[in-house]
Amino acid sequence: MAAARSLPYRWRVPMVGWVVSRIVSPLAHYDDRIRKNLALVCPDLPQAEVERLVRAVPDNVGRTLAEIYSGEEFLARVSDLPLEGPGVEALEHAHKENRPVIIAAGHFGNYDAWRGALNARGYRVGAIYRPMGNTLFNEHYVEAITTIAEPLFARDSDLRQMLRFLKSGGMVAFGFDQAFRRGAELEFFGQRAMTPISAAELALKLNAPLVPIYAIRQPDGLSFRILVEAPIPPSTAEEMTQALNDALEVQVRAHMDQWFWIHRRWK
Repeated sequence: MAAARSLPYRWRVPMVGWVVSRIVSPLAHYDDRIRKNLALVCPDLPQAEVERLVRAVPDNVGRTLAEIYSGEEFLARVSDLPLEGPGVEALEHAHKENRPVIIAAGHFGNYDAWRGALNARGYRVGAIYRPMGNTLFNEHYVEAITTIAEPLFARDSDLRQMLRFLKSGGMVAFGFDQAFRRGAELEFFGQRAMTPISAAELALKLNAPLVPIYAIRQPDGLSFRILVEAPIPPSTAEEMTQALNDALEVQVRAHMDQWFWIHRRWK
């Protein structure tokens, strides 16, 4: 990444995408994982489309990594992006009323683009993150994502601080599209998948809106559209989380190359 940062931004982002797609992904067996996931949930997908996604998915992952490590240059590109969708009013109202918001975010597009856009508007937006297994990588990765917006809360270790932040009127983003040992066995792409329900549980506990949000990469590969969906209606934590899965699936089906199919979502 240090070498990549020596390049102009417009070259850096696609270059890192190419490296991850063409070199890292085959070596790390991401190619095999993408094919396996697609064979499970989209068995009728034409083989040509599968092979396109085998290259396009890690390209998006690499671009996302390059953007996150670009700090201020990345923020300059996303800070003025308009917020679109039926959930924008809910975010604005909660911000003005100093009420907590639970944001539901999948590993889709660039999940830090919307965070930078909200932060630039003066929204106090934090995020839960899962520490990487490699502590050396985790240290500089956390430093990089901290430049986008803060505070950040490590999963299972900073929960008290996160609760204080929410109760003071902050917004916190939760990821919900990776396999977790704890949670509920819900449906995603027609298959049962262990899904964390903590975001919905907390939204119910705090009487806070649960708002899905997406940063959709545009055809130029460098810009984004920020989509804020309407808050999930309160019900049970399981029903609300299933609604999150359903909403994310709609977006993934519309932009198949932008979801992180490299994850072991269905175990």
